[in-house]
Amino acid sequence: MNPKLVIFLTVLLDLIGFGIVIPLLPFYAEEAQFAASPVEIGLLLACYSMAQFLFAPVWGSLSDRIGRRPILLMSIGMGTLMLAGFAAATTLWMLFVFRTMHGVFAANISTAQAYIADITPPEDRAKGMGMIGAAFGLGFTIGPWIGGELSIYGHAAPIWLATGLSALNWVLAYFLLPESRDLSAPSARRPRPIHPKTILEVFKNPAVGACILLTFVMTFAFSMMEASFALFGEAMNGLDAQSIGRLMGVIGVVLIVVQGGMIGRLTKRFGEGALVRVGLPCLGASIATLGFVEPTLSGGLVFSELGLVCAIIAFFYGITQPSLFSIISRRSSGENQGLVMGTNQSLSALARATAPAIGLLAFDQIHLISTFAGAAVLLIIATVIAGRATAEKTPSPIALEA
Repeated sequence: MNPKLVIFLTVLLDLIGFGIVIPLLPFYAEEAQFAASPVEIGLLLACYSMAQFLFAPVWGSLSDRIGRRPILLMSIGMGTLMLAGFAAATTLWMLFVFRTMHGVFAANISTAQAYIADITPPEDRAKGMGMIGAAFGLGFTIGPWIGGELSIYGHAAPIWLATGLSALNWVLAYFLLPESRDLSAPSARRPRPIHPKTILEVFKNPAVGACILLTFVMTFAFSMMEASFALFGEAMNGLDAQSIGRLMGVIGVVLIVVQGGMIGRLTKRFGEGALVRVGLPCLGASIATLGFVEPTLSGGLVFSELGLVCAIIAFFYGITQPSLFSIISRRSSGENQGLVMGTNQSLSALARATAPAIGLLAFDQIHLISTFAGAAVLLIIATVIAGRATAEKTPSPIALEA
């Protein structure tokens, strides 16, 4: 089997397993044996992303030294065990332990990206990386839908399915995924330390630093909304895990359509900068609207006002995110692409780690719609920064000190 297809399936199964848990985690943590508060649910969401923020560069560096295959097999196998522990947990502290450790081992996307880079010539690199993006979109579409539908059998049932998919993922990788790296080459054993000072060099280029800041703010705002969406739907509209899963499926389908087919034509016609400058405020306005709509169930939840707003949010997020990534990439020299894009991804993970706790704290202590209002304000502020950061005049590629 083509290694690209195998790595695509590896990431896809990983993301489906992750997506299955998303819509039901708040409901699962609220069960009697856990009795988690909104703030504790936010922390439970945050610990996963914080673990990824810390360990993604660790697994990437280790895969440079000992190979991609061992790291992928180890991380998938241990992730399976952590999912099983999460499904079998009986106390809140066990949820935190297994969720955090699952985040540690699920931080293998950087290794999968490195695998694609190993087997793809430079002229096809963007297309190869696009496969990872497609796996993300499909995983976040299929996973929440499956999780929501299976929740009628109990909130732990979908997590056990995610465990089974992860085990299948390990079997496929073990038998079908060859090593992509020539470990006999001297460069394979060259140490690749990660210095915070080197990462800070990225921000010496104002255009690149400002765009990375925009990515952080956008991810932070979206994650705030995402974390409180299930609890808001339950409190205001009486939605259950199944309904939340279907609405998140709407977001995933729109993201696939936009990022898989429309974004290329849109950027050619309008340019990445224009899409960012339009996308950020429109995304903010769409999120703010969430607090004032109710599902009209006569036409089905997906086709309700709430479903329409979710689709609009997905559209503007779908045109803004890849446009920002493209600008950052174009303003980085070839030899520093990995560091610059890695810094961008790390800050995105940091946003996903911190935003849920802050968003759910506002949800619990201030007002049910305060999270949506806060996200909208952040995106409006980001629009002001975007005016100068995404100017069409492209500066010289960033060059870092040795």
